[in-house]
Amino acid sequence: MAQEVEETMKRIQSHKGVVGTIVVNAEGIPIKSTLDNTTTVQYAGLISQLSDKARSVVRDLDPTNDLTFLRIRSKKHEIMVAPDKEFILIVIQNPVD
Repeated sequence: MAQEVEETMKRIQSHKGVVGTIVVNAEGIPIKSTLDNTTTVQYAGLISQLSDKARSVVRDLDPTNDLTFLRIRSKKHEIMVAPDKEFILIVIQNPVD
């Protein structure tokens, strides 16, 4: 399983424009990252909170529904979040115009 995770992260990281990838556990603690520690901790904490809020919004609108993907685009970066039951995958990339 660990080998699979490594290969997936390498494949994502090799895409054009990808700045970094982070895997966060359910408590918001980073498990694996390609970024420096300070940036990783900041993204992990904030994005896991945002993911929880987004999931709550989706469930409040329709209790039978669930959040599967969240995409945030700013002037500098595009942040893609794939939440799961136990983990959250965060990918930061430079937006392509």
